[in-house]
Amino acid sequence: MKKLYVVLSLSVITSVFAQIKKVEPAFWWKGMKNPELQILVYGKSIADNEIELSDGVQIKDIRKVENPNYLFITVNTNEINVPKFKINIKRGKKNIDTYTYELKQRASNSSNRTSFTSKDVMYLIMPDRFANGDESNDSQPDLIEKANRSLPNGRHGGDLRGIINNLDYIQGLGATAVWLTPVNEDNEKVYSYHGYAQTDLYKIDGRYGTNEEYRELSRELNKRNMMLVMDYVTNHWGISHWLIKDLPTKDWIHTFSGGENGFRRSNYKTTTQFDTNASEIDKRYALDGWFDTTMPDINQKNPLVLKYLTQNAIWWIEYAELGGFRVDTYPYNDKEAMAKWAKAITDEYPNFNIVGETWLNSAGHISAWQKDSKTGEAAHYNSNLPSVMDFMLYGNMSSALKEKEGWDKGLVKLYDVFSSDFLYPDINNLLVFFENHDTERWNEIFNSDPQAYKMALTLISTVRGIPQIYYGSEIGMRGDKNKGGDADIRRDFPGGWKSDKQNAFNASMQTPQQKEYHQFTQKLLNWRKGKEVIHSGKTKNYIPQNNVFVYFRYNDKESVMVVINNNDKNETLDLSYFSESLNDYTKGKEVISGKELSLKDNLMIPAKASYIIELQK
Repeated sequence: MKKLYVVLSLSVITSVFAQIKKVEPAFWWKGMKNPELQILVYGKSIADNEIELSDGVQIKDIRKVENPNYLFITVNTNEINVPKFKINIKRGKKNIDTYTYELKQRASNSSNRTSFTSKDVMYLIMPDRFANGDESNDSQPDLIEKANRSLPNGRHGGDLRGIINNLDYIQGLGATAVWLTPVNEDNEKVYSYHGYAQTDLYKIDGRYGTNEEYRELSRELNKRNMMLVMDYVTNHWGISHWLIKDLPTKDWIHTFSGGENGFRRSNYKTTTQFDTNASEIDKRYALDGWFDTTMPDINQKNPLVLKYLTQNAIWWIEYAELGGFRVDTYPYNDKEAMAKWAKAITDEYPNFNIVGETWLNSAGHISAWQKDSKTGEAAHYNSNLPSVMDFMLYGNMSSALKEKEGWDKGLVKLYDVFSSDFLYPDINNLLVFFENHDTERWNEIFNSDPQAYKMALTLISTVRGIPQIYYGSEIGMRGDKNKGGDADIRRDFPGGWKSDKQNAFNASMQTPQQKEYHQFTQKLLNWRKGKEVIHSGKTKNYIPQNNVFVYFRYNDKESVMVVINNNDKNETLDLSYFSESLNDYTKGKEVISGKELSLKDNLMIPAKASYIIELQK
């Protein structure tokens, strides 16, 4: 009996001290440009044990931290000649736990994968609100919040399968890149559908599907010469993230004394990043303050954190065959650390595009975040970030179309935006948009006026940059952020659920108004696909007159004239004013209507209308 007691005690000790709970990344690839791999191994008091790798694999570095539940093991994958090796946890001579680590063979030409450019149109989807393709995953036993479509801020059941099922619709619309708001696990108690409080960076949220389904979506898009863009969050995680609940180091996140869980809210003034006169306390609260109570601020200055974020990003690119990143709240991060992050990714994938959410109000501030920026150089800083979001254009568009013309009002606000283009080192690599999942719906601002939508879509589709549209706007969807909050600008797409009375994915079931929006969008975006003059041509702007804005996109082969008339009445243009751009062109074809136009003397533009004219000699 005594002998049995000893055996049981040893068994208990082994289970307490030897269990490997997590290994991240769970696997990796041979043939990466950077062969160094840092493997996080997590388990109860795991650092109190010895580590040995099988098959002669050498440990280059092993890092123990203040929390004994973590080990960080570094290996050189170029020196590993086996497809699998074992991570052995040893106590003395006894092997008490093992993890088999796999080095997969990298896909051929992976480093040169295609990414989004100015040739593309990006379609932004909030997956929980788009389409429910698999009702069986709406709620999950291991995830706290359950599906309840009656709650505006609850989980509604949209998922990856719903997106896969509607790729014909997205492709037919003319979009070529699909940006999903975050789909990694967000296991917070409420308001988890938006996905920005992630609790596992290596796992797709079970209510959306699986890692395999995420990769399937990407591959299905690739088959159509389209691509998947991941919404990546480096600034904050969810407070229920397993790494946050058991911090490897105290400085893994930023904390403040006095607040619950170390919380202090950000002041959201990220202009302090480049303000040479900013106070240190303002800078600290902007960058280290939490985005919200459930979103601890991640410390990218910690080398272990930065390595974790870098490897996780590369893991998803390689695993899911991604076509780009959109990075949330970019200026809230430590800028020097993020410059290293962006460079590590683009060193591995030279063609890979990363667009940062640079929600600032001036071209000077926004342009400072783009790689090789002149304004960034003035601040002795290079972000290595290829692309930024043109929030200055977004911020001026609605007022430009709503205001009466004046010296600094009306369409001149658009001209003023474009007059700052010289600040950007890569002007064609700007994301241009008039709304997204955080803003008031355009069709709400303009009370479902299709003409206002057509003018806005014409603008972002024909100026420099990469157009981004938000799901549902192409059928006139509305949403009042001021009255209904975020949930109202993130309504369910009609037809995405079996119980929906109308299916707007099916053109034959669209209302007349929905058809007007949809058909215009479809015609314009599909025309844009083949237009190199729009993707990379030069621009000639003419200062708006009489509330009419005219600009030309041109190259050595062709020229396109764009006219936006924001008046409530028809306007007649004296074409002699534009002679330097019209040159020998005497006629043109309006893209949407197909109408042939004479360009010899005058041109009449209908009220509240836009013309896109392919010039002809």
